[in-house]
Amino acid sequence: MKAAIVRDFGKSPAYGDFRDPIAGTGETIVRVNAAPLSPIVKALASGGHYTSSDKADFVPGVDGVGTDPQGRRVYFLFPKSPFGSMGELTLVSDEMMVAVPDELSNTRAAAVATGGLASWVALTRRAPLQPGATVLVNGATGAAGSMAVQIARHFGAGRIIAVGRNQTALDQLDVQSRIGLDGSADVALRAEFDLGVDVVLDFLWGEPASRVIAAATRNRGSRTGEPRVRYVQLGTAAGAEIPLRGDALRSSGLELLGSGIGSVAIRELIAGAGELLAATSKAKFDIPVTTLPLTAVTEAWTGPSDIRYILSPAGEIN
Repeated sequence: MKAAIVRDFGKSPAYGDFRDPIAGTGETIVRVNAAPLSPIVKALASGGHYTSSDKADFVPGVDGVGTDPQGRRVYFLFPKSPFGSMGELTLVSDEMMVAVPDELSNTRAAAVATGGLASWVALTRRAPLQPGATVLVNGATGAAGSMAVQIARHFGAGRIIAVGRNQTALDQLDVQSRIGLDGSADVALRAEFDLGVDVVLDFLWGEPASRVIAAATRNRGSRTGEPRVRYVQLGTAAGAEIPLRGDALRSSGLELLGSGIGSVAIRELIAGAGELLAATSKAKFDIPVTTLPLTAVTEAWTGPSDIRYILSPAGEIN
């Protein structure tokens, strides 16, 4: 079959020939229609993700939309190595597929599931959101962050605070408050935490997270107790590490949580994907993407980081 192939860690995949998968017991060969190129895909291909393989020579891609042997359209998650989603065919465990609703196109289903699954699982499993709660999205101008805004609203958030570096993108979000990560951000962040924040969804970590956490915790320590703030770590686009004072946790209501592979069972991730796709049409979830044939994988791989790409092994997507 034709596929994108990671020959060396840290280099763009090459388009070429890769062996066809052979299904064993409990496995299905899926013909791929749409393969998202997301940050985790690049991280795995670099060898730097905490779940990366210890050797190259594999097809990248952690999820996608395709057709099973019975002709059913499915969203699949975590194909079996070395077969990722960026090939004409992939190999998937039977329990790692959910049906795609008829009203959703391949492109929309792949884009929404990839961009929205992290926040959907976070707000249903790790930090269930109560109607009327206040949610702060750190990294709201990215694809996953903009989906987080839509999903928080779907679950009844009363107030949504969008934080990011791209002021133009911030201005386009339907939120109650926008904070650009500039010189005045610290004061604005502190003011929001003084008003009250229930859940933080953080896609950035690094220096932006340090600023958000400082605003949430500095000079706290009320003898009557500080309000609970659940801080859910979802990505490290701005850095893998931050300095953290111990008294920041002791003196505030901050609770640090992660949501991802390991902190959430795989079966819960695929269940969440099914829930998200089922809700997409009624909730009008959507996300802008650029579609390219798989032959253009190098172009997509090296393209602007603010563009979310969907690749089609068949050369066309609907």
